[in-house]
Parts: sequence; C-alpha cells; structure tokens
Amino acid sequence: MSEKLNWGVMGNATIARVCVIPAIQKSRNGTVGALASRFPNKATEVVEKNNIERVHDDYTALLEDEAIEAIYIPLPNHLHHEWTLKALQAGKHVLCEKPLACNTRQAEEMATAAQSAGRVLMEAFMYRFHPRSRQIRQLVVEGKIGEPRLIRSAFCYHMSARDYQDPSNARLKPEMGGGALLDVGCYSVSVARWLYGEEPRQVQCQAEYHPGGVDVHVTGMLKFKGRRLATLEASFIAALQQTYTVVGDTGVVELPHDAFIPWEKDALYTLREKDAETGTPTIVPGADEYQLMVEHFADAAKGALPPEYLPEDSIKNMRVLDALAAAARSGETVKV
Repeated sequence: MSEKLNWGVMGNATIARVCVIPAIQKSRNGTVGALASRFPNKATEVVEKNNIERVHDDYTALLEDEAIEAIYIPLPNHLHHEWTLKALQAGKHVLCEKPLACNTRQAEEMATAAQSAGRVLMEAFMYRFHPRSRQIRQLVVEGKIGEPRLIRSAFCYHMSARDYQDPSNARLKPEMGGGALLDVGCYSVSVARWLYGEEPRQVQCQAEYHPGGVDVHVTGMLKFKGRRLATLEASFIAALQQTYTVVGDTGVVELPHDAFIPWEKDALYTLREKDAETGTPTIVPGADEYQLMVEHFADAAKGALPPEYLPEDSIKNMRVLDALAAAARSGETVKV
C-alpha cells in the first residue's frame, strides 16, 4: 500500500475544485486518484489541471474503485448521509463537507456506521486547523483573556439576485438541506463550542425565511453554564460578515472578516485588554488550512495518529443546530 492516501472525490463542486483537490495534491501524504461526476465533460479542466488519473461517471463506480482508500464528499447537504453510509459500507474513510448531516438523527447513523466499519469519518471544518485558530484557542485555554464570557460570531454574505431567485439553488431548497443556519451558521456554533470546550444548555433564535421555506437571515443566542453566552449571525441577504470575537473578563480577542477562511495570506488577530480601546495585533504567517486538514485526515486514516475531531463532535454540533432551527420556528427558548 502506498504511503500516500489515495483519495476519491465525489462530485465536481466549487469547494472541491478550488480548495480541497489542490490541497490534497500538494499535501505531503495524499493524492487524488479519481473523481466522480455525473457530468464528466464539465470536470475536464479540474482533472487536467490536477493530474487526476481516472474519472468515473457515477458515484457508485468511485466506491467500487479498489485503489481508492478515502472519499471526500462535497455534495449538497441532503446527500451527505446517503453517500457517507455507502462509502463507509464500501470500506472507505470519509471526509464530509459541513454540515455533516441535515439533522442529529442522520449524524448519529453516520457515526455508528463509521464505528462499525472501523473507518475514519470527519466533518470538514477546516478553520480548526489554521495556526491562527489554534493560537486563539490556546490563548483562551491559558486564561490570557481571563474567564471567557461571550463569543460573538458571524458568517454572512449577500447572495446575488440571480441566485436568490434560482429555483434550482440547493441553498434555498428545504429538501436539499438548504438555509443559512446549516450553510454558514454551523461555523458559528462550532467555534463557540470549540472555544468554550463545552455544550450549550439552551438556545434562542430569530429568522427570516425565503418564500421557498428556508431560513435566509438568522440571529441566535447560546447559553452555556457559568455566565457564558454566545451569539451568532448567519445570512444570505446581508453584507459580508466573517468574523468572531472572544470576550473574557480581563481581555478580548478580535478578528477581521476572514476568520473562517483566511486563504493563504498572513492572518491577523488583535488582543485587547479589558479597559483598552485599541489592542495589540498579532500576525500569523499564511497557511493553507485545507491542506493542513487533509494531511491530518490522511495521517489518521493511515493510523499514524488518532483523529482530533470525532463524529461525536459533529453530532453535538447538529443538536445545537436542530435546537436553533426549532427555536426560530417556535419563538421559544429550546433546551439542547
């Protein structure tokens, strides 16, 4: 068996073409051996650009490819559950795009399948692998801002009028797992849980909805134990917000609007004392968080180290997302 993990990519999504396939190809321990697309003629450019050996015209053929050890799934949300289960049954490790599933029940079934198959299943929250994210978490853990009290997080963008009116847009179709909460709000829930290192006890949420039924503009609040709160904003109809702030009782960490996807440029955060109006900036050298993620996944799949993030973490994230969705619909506080 090769020292490099042989990946198969299921689908020709933008996130795969732009971010994950290039990251795998330049990684120290992985290579893309095959890509599956239901429209293989549209995959010609990415295949040639990334020197991918084989193209399959359906997903089942990719799972039957004996040379492939791991599957990356960037399919629309409603297909994550189905194809993750099929990939695990075929003996493949799975890196699945966020959100792992459309609800907690699906996530639990996927976790059980991974355990039964003895394969690695991980949700592709790439931001947790960036050196800046890790530095900030370490600051919080070491008490550099005192006791953390509030995490404010936002991931919003303004969808074009054309996309907003497109009846085929998966992000706007309830049956395809659409909505701003699942699409980008999942980051805010994840970062709050990750930085606090615990689960919220109850949530509140307000939302505005697309005529098709999905949430497109969301604000939420998470209540943790010990006077800890978190707020989130997720939107398809607001100007760019892609940031989070961690407020302690003795200091604050603030980020610009590249908090989850800084690409490969130098990344900045500011540490500010509790009574100061300005803080001290820290620059973290640029890094490809997608590459760091797929390298960690490959190490885990090869048995070189245990995966940092287990499916159980994704189940807990889904529980909070389910609770927020229920709170938005009911207007009531919902226990997690």
